[in-house]
Amino acid sequence: MELNGNQTATDVNQTKPIRCIVKLGGAAITCKNELEKINEENLEIVSTQLRQALLSSDKVVGMDWSKRPGISDIACNVAGFRDKLRVDSTNFIVVHGGGSFGHFQASNSGVHKGGLQQPLVKAGFVATRISVTTLNLEIVRALAREGIPSVGMSPFSCGWSTSGGNLPVADLSVVAKTIKSGFVPVLHGDAVLDDVQGCTILSGDVIMRHLAAYMKPDYVVFLTDVLGVYSHPPTEPNAVLLREIGEHSLLAIAVGEDGSWSITKPTLQHMNNQADYL
Repeated sequence: MELNGNQTATDVNQTKPIRCIVKLGGAAITCKNELEKINEENLEIVSTQLRQALLSSDKVVGMDWSKRPGISDIACNVAGFRDKLRVDSTNFIVVHGGGSFGHFQASNSGVHKGGLQQPLVKAGFVATRISVTTLNLEIVRALAREGIPSVGMSPFSCGWSTSGGNLPVADLSVVAKTIKSGFVPVLHGDAVLDDVQGCTILSGDVIMRHLAAYMKPDYVVFLTDVLGVYSHPPTEPNAVLLREIGEHSLLAIAVGEDGSWSITKPTLQHMNNQADYL
């Protein structure tokens, strides 16, 4: 698949179609007004719902065998796995936003603007990645406790990079191999290198766009803390809930390579909101 000049999409080598790509909104799984605080109740509910929707068995055999705060023992139900012929899995991917993780570090250092030669930006890049990978680990653990064989995958560690803030190509071979091996990749918005400005923020929504374009899932699902997609950020007084979006409706939404989004309608044609978020 030709992308840009001589750049081509990596062969994803899928044996079965991807059933679903799920985006966990950062505002839904974290407490956005409290720095680096997970909304434990929402995350637990979401993890349970994903298991019920995407796995074939109701029997839960947890896979998080690490020590958790307030729990003295490490739980490992060996007997539970002896009774299973195989680990239930289905071809799906999870992507999550940053919420209250990473935004403080990125915005206070200007990582999204680039300039790695500046000590503050370089420190912010490191701090941002520490924060977002910390959240990623906790989400992977929550899914694993529900018996979902999850594996955290950071775009930076997968070698993804941008060019002038755009993501012209992303190597999806590791993602495809992970799915083929029976695991569920869990990706996230991340600080990445940029060959024009040095570094930037690669948002979860842009990741979703690329995964959907090349993995061809049956469904793409966005879990948020609001009722749906709005014409403007839902905190604004003139925001309108969009009841239908797509080629057969009067409204259409597009996410740009740089994370910007726009809605097409006679009165909204020139609206374009820039997103420098995770």
